[in-house]
Amino acid sequence: METPVQHPDESRRDFLKFILGGSVLAWIVSVLYPIFAYLKPPKQNEVEVSSVKVGLLKDIEKDSGQIVKFGTKPVILIRTANGDLRAFSAACTHLECTVQYRKDYGMIWCACHNGKYDLNGRNVSGPPPRPLDEYRVVVQGEEVSISKKS
Repeated sequence: METPVQHPDESRRDFLKFILGGSVLAWIVSVLYPIFAYLKPPKQNEVEVSSVKVGLLKDIEKDSGQIVKFGTKPVILIRTANGDLRAFSAACTHLECTVQYRKDYGMIWCACHNGKYDLNGRNVSGPPPRPLDEYRVVVQGEEVSISKKS
């Protein structure tokens, strides 16, 4: 059996294909890597916060809720119709969407998948697997603040 003889032109052509293909691949990587590195958000360390001042009690309407930033996490502060103050993590326990207080439902509601929590933070319906984490609300004089529960 006879082995095919490779001509010098073919080996040069293969070498040039290899070099050009490698340089095109390197160029594509050099363009795409910075784009993906830019789109990836930087890791953010959690800020340790023990308490946050919300404002004055007279400024918080009855039967309302507001989102308060607690370090890097959102917290929902609810003032019930009878004036009680309650605070919970505002991140839904299903997929961490931000929950909101719905006056018409009288509940805490997650818009992502229609998850509902009662005003004690317990999951009532929808996909949330567990209750919301509770925070402590402290009223000193007229000043309202939120702190982590011990």
